[in-house]
Amino acid sequence: MSTPEAATHDARVMHRRSRPAVVAAALAAVFLGTLGNVSAAPARAAERPVTADCPPALAGKATCYTGQDANGAHYTMAVPHRWNGSLVVHAHGGPDLGDTSDPARSTEDLERWAVMVDQGYAWAGSSYRRGGYGARMAAADTENVRRVFTDRFGRPDRTYLHGQSWGGNVAAKAAETYGRRPGAYDGVLLTNGVLGGGSRGYDYRVDLRVVYQYYCHNHPRPSEPQYPLWQGLRAGSTMTTAGLRARLQECTGYASEAADRTAPQQRNLDDILAVTGIPERTLESHLRFATFTFRDIVTDRLGGRNPWSNRGVRYTGSHDDKALNAGVARFSADPTARRDLSWDSDLTGRVSLPVLTLHAIDDPTAFVEHEAAYRATLRGAGRDGNLVQTFTNEHEHSSLSDSEYANSLSALDSWVRTGHRPSPRGIAASCGAFDATYGEGCFYDPGFQPSAYASRVRPRPGGLAWPAMTAAQERAWSRIEGVGIAP
Repeated sequence: MSTPEAATHDARVMHRRSRPAVVAAALAAVFLGTLGNVSAAPARAAERPVTADCPPALAGKATCYTGQDANGAHYTMAVPHRWNGSLVVHAHGGPDLGDTSDPARSTEDLERWAVMVDQGYAWAGSSYRRGGYGARMAAADTENVRRVFTDRFGRPDRTYLHGQSWGGNVAAKAAETYGRRPGAYDGVLLTNGVLGGGSRGYDYRVDLRVVYQYYCHNHPRPSEPQYPLWQGLRAGSTMTTAGLRARLQECTGYASEAADRTAPQQRNLDDILAVTGIPERTLESHLRFATFTFRDIVTDRLGGRNPWSNRGVRYTGSHDDKALNAGVARFSADPTARRDLSWDSDLTGRVSLPVLTLHAIDDPTAFVEHEAAYRATLRGAGRDGNLVQTFTNEHEHSSLSDSEYANSLSALDSWVRTGHRPSPRGIAASCGAFDATYGEGCFYDPGFQPSAYASRVRPRPGGLAWPAMTAAQERAWSRIEGVGIAP
């Protein structure tokens, strides 16, 4: 049952509806079908959004809603009491692992990005229909929640995509897939995005997986069932994250003070970090991804086929590079697996919307060089005029300053409304007005430009040209039955 406050709000937004209810109902049926070559087979009826508690930061400022679409994806929405008429559709990071949709995920994301609602924007985010990898699936679920919002509240004046971390890949994919449809989206904000795509964006974790095993010999141990390292972890393994941390600690002492590590532990740690370029503070999280998420991609999404390769890669930076390169595990990708991962997650650069990015220069998870890959992707497609990139002297991946989030959204909105493309310097200069409200600081470096992606991640043969998947390849592969990752 709606509260009196929600009922008043609903009356205010009814005039925003741009089509009769019967048409909206028809569209609601349409969006439950095929979206961007991701086939949906709904086993349940979609739930109409119902009111729910808002995060504490939005108490008294917005009406919040939750629901579940016909594909099983939970979602959360918020409409501020002083709605400016525009909507932010959020794509979350991860990917989280699991077989079902997590109802808490989108609610937690609303709490994290409550600043957007505080700025007057409505907000809608999907938890996706399941955990595990699948960029096109997640993009389809993101588009679904936009359509649910429009069916319930009417078409917003403007709609912006926001993607954080892996959600940056998802939002960029959604912009390419659905952004050409009139009235769907008006602009894109990507923050600390994983923008190198799936076929190249995880190569440094492939390198970590093999380099770690060369030095540590405990993942798997010689006494355990053996499997190719490109699997991440064998399908039937019962290893837990705690077990993985214990093995990493055993080999490197990463969780101990330097003075408490043994000499072999310190040398192993030094070599692994030097060769892979992974920051010490996120070593465990990267190895976790190269274990459990790799298993999800290979075993659960690609039917056991290998999309990874490290043939032709020369590893350097260790105390004995010759021995490392002679002894490290080597493997080549299955071409069909690499094609399917590329089709699912790589970007063509053919985006017709204004795209603004915000990235911490010292992001220890999604390296800032992902931005260089994205710029090269759009340049290769002749669309780099649609891109403005900004960078900050911050050191986190999951959260940047609320002052910068508010400023970025305002800059994108102004770009869309006026058609005037902003400059990084101008965006940096405008942040102070928002910091007066949020007080979290503005840390822009307007002159920064990231080095090429290959300067941080060792390229595979043929891996220097961008985009990693051209529009022509995407069209050709789309005609192959069963291509990609099943939803």
